[in-house]
Amino acid sequence: MPEYRAHFDATVDFVNGGSLTAEGFRLDLPSAALDADAVGRLFVQHLGLALVGRVEVRGLHIVEEQHRGSRGIPAPVASDDDSAVGSASGPARRVVDLSHRIRAGLITYPGLPAPVITPHLTREQSRDHYAPGTEFGMDLITMIGNTGTYLDSPLHRYADGGDLASLDLSTLVDLRAEVVHVADAAERGVPASVFYDRDVRGAAVLVHTGWDRHFGTERYANGAPFLTPDAVGHLVDQGAVLVGIDSLNIDDTESGGERPAHSGLLAAGIHVVEHLTNLGELPARGARFTAAPPAIEGFGTITVRAFALV
Repeated sequence: MPEYRAHFDATVDFVNGGSLTAEGFRLDLPSAALDADAVGRLFVQHLGLALVGRVEVRGLHIVEEQHRGSRGIPAPVASDDDSAVGSASGPARRVVDLSHRIRAGLITYPGLPAPVITPHLTREQSRDHYAPGTEFGMDLITMIGNTGTYLDSPLHRYADGGDLASLDLSTLVDLRAEVVHVADAAERGVPASVFYDRDVRGAAVLVHTGWDRHFGTERYANGAPFLTPDAVGHLVDQGAVLVGIDSLNIDDTESGGERPAHSGLLAAGIHVVEHLTNLGELPARGARFTAAPPAIEGFGTITVRAFALV
């Protein structure tokens, strides 16, 4: 279903003196059928302002645009379709695949080897081992763990860190998702301030940069968005469980060999998922996220099938 946002300038006067002015403000709306007064009330509620005397909204323009998580705006309810799951006792839920497909020759990260897929047992060969009319194919894949959409465990960064087999499934499955839509950000680095209005404790924090549109091309490796060190510190302090991004790396790979995001998050036991896709299909709040890797001992990073229920 369509989502709407208001673009406007505003001035708020307070009954005990003083005022606040906003230019080019954007606000999620529950529908397009709102006038300036209604938008003004939502603006005050979103900012949590008290002792407001007068609100003036100017240059109001309502557009069809994805919600970004304004407070007090209910998440849209999914409609029934072929991809929805549910029952008569509850609303339909839509499954959104957030993983890139893996194929032979796929380049995920420049400089890392591509997967090689070869047959171990062909169907023709299997006929010598099974009853007439019964045949199987068994294939072999040679693949670095950092392929497609993948999850990092602490062992990826730290020699004494926990491996994939040590991870608690409760921190990987059916997590409350806080999705931060910053695909129109002017800067590559995503700062701590974009998370200030979010309750990230116990949540999967998913950063939608839109960079996945370049996946599989040369463009993907240059100028990619990333998390700034202060954002990492904030997410650690506020108790996030998992942090994911739809970009080349959660760190800035063009600033040298430092990796403050990997270092800080994995040291705190916060899972890292990179190379996500389709995050633009998720609401800012309300989705449930899963990215569970196989329990491989002595291994730090592996491909996952990440998805969300909306």
